[in-house]
Amino acid sequence: MALFAAARRAATSSLPLLRASTASRAAASLLRPLAAAAVRPMPFSSATAVRPSSDDELLRVIKSEIKFAEDCDDHDRVEEIPENFPFKITDKKGLNEITLTRTYQGEKIEVLVSMPRLVTGDEAEHDQGEDDKEKDDDQEDGEKAPKSTIPLTVTVSKSDGPSLEFTCTAYPDEIMIDTLSVKQPAANDDEELIAYEGPDFNDLNENLQRAFHKYLELRGITPLTSNFLHEYMINKDSREYLFWLNKLKDFVKQ
Repeated sequence: MALFAAARRAATSSLPLLRASTASRAAASLLRPLAAAAVRPMPFSSATAVRPSSDDELLRVIKSEIKFAEDCDDHDRVEEIPENFPFKITDKKGLNEITLTRTYQGEKIEVLVSMPRLVTGDEAEHDQGEDDKEKDDDQEDGEKAPKSTIPLTVTVSKSDGPSLEFTCTAYPDEIMIDTLSVKQPAANDDEELIAYEGPDFNDLNENLQRAFHKYLELRGITPLTSNFLHEYMINKDSREYLFWLNKLKDFVKQ
């Protein structure tokens, strides 16, 4: 009887341990789903986002335009520099202009050449009104047809003094002077004031106009230079367009 009582007491004393062990197992089973959820990536985490389908369509169109530009344009054409071309060409990729530089009898000449404004036959016909077309039919000698042009800014400077700045319009076979002004050095305090830049170039005496055209020709601004620049800038426009398209493609792909 005493042995049975002792055994019963021992069994009774072990119940809390069994209950504790059972409770621990139950708690562990409840924590497992939480632990698994912590391991799984949550929505809007650092995982790579899926690109919208509209971006895929845009990317497809850009790639198609790149292929078309590569097949049609002279983007890889290297323009041959004419013999005795007097200028050094600075052409940086990604810019819409080039710079020509040279020295002439102690003067520094710099020409900033911008992208051409191209005029095709279809565009010229589209810009021409019905009245103009009738006038062209009635008149043998009319105004010149629109031509592609290139904006030029020519700066002629001597040492650290003032400089002459010409803005010109370069046609394939001639160069027109639009404005002429005298620029003071940047360090001059008077530069902040509005300087008198002279009359409109076309209002100058014709002899003076011809003298300034001759002045630029002696410094290398000639119809030969204009012809070369037209070809060069048309090719540059094709190269820059293709470069721009590829930058768009790289951005959309990210």
